[in-house]
Amino acid sequence: MGLNPSPPGPQWRSGPVTRKYSAPTGSPVPPPGPALPPPSGANRRLWWFAGAAGAVLVIGLVVVLGVTLSGNPQPFRDRPAAPTDVRPPLARLCPSAVATGPSGTTPDAPPGPGAPPSGSVETGQRTVDETAGISYRRYGAPWLPWTDVWNAGTLEVPYRVGQHFVTEEEYDGGSDYHASILSAAVPAAENDALTFDLACVGRQVAADVRAEYYPQPTRMELLADGRTTIGGRPAWVTKFRLHFKRAGLRATNELAAVACIDVGRSTAAVFYVSIPGTHRHLDWVVDDALASVRPI
Repeated sequence: MGLNPSPPGPQWRSGPVTRKYSAPTGSPVPPPGPALPPPSGANRRLWWFAGAAGAVLVIGLVVVLGVTLSGNPQPFRDRPAAPTDVRPPLARLCPSAVATGPSGTTPDAPPGPGAPPSGSVETGQRTVDETAGISYRRYGAPWLPWTDVWNAGTLEVPYRVGQHFVTEEEYDGGSDYHASILSAAVPAAENDALTFDLACVGRQVAADVRAEYYPQPTRMELLADGRTTIGGRPAWVTKFRLHFKRAGLRATNELAAVACIDVGRSTAAVFYVSIPGTHRHLDWVVDDALASVRPI
């Protein structure tokens, strides 16, 4: 007998439910909602970026708070290097600009040479050193005008004005030995101040003269070392006789004096007089020249 075939798959009867019905006993329970899909890769990256941005914001706030509390408005700006000490040598060696009371010692010295002998080379003319701020007696022959610039010693005192004469020519095969009356101005105060430590400056210059101007080693007879006045201005005077030996040099000693004079400027006036032992008949010039110094 012929029958119409049934479509494949299970056969269901029509109707609203497919389970046995039972009457509700309480409040109806809503069906569960659909499950959330797992986060995709793009969402994970978004969360990472958000977390990193928050961390950066917190760190920035901490840095700003630290800068505010430290009082430094520009913490990342390059700090300037420590300034180079550009003070002149004497200002570095003698930094105190406060003048103290009289100090120093004056050893008992032998009687001075007194007045110059009759027929001396003294004249009434004067040497004027505008840079140093002093003038002093000018002497006749054998003294000649000083025309060079001698930056002497480690302090490089620039002697530009004065007188001299050669006592021994080419004693070492090329250099001459001199008697001298020279002056210079040397920076001694800080920042253009008009006061400086006169005792320190005087001693430093005298020590430089002994160590740098003469053949070494030397033996010193200290004749005077202390505070005085020259031409009415405060001064520090060191007077000594140095003994030394140098091959080819006949002079074995020299009488010298160094005066550092406060002339009311930021520079000290330096006055240097030297008479080699070969010309001891001119020793009187040391005291005479010192006594003739006047500020200008």
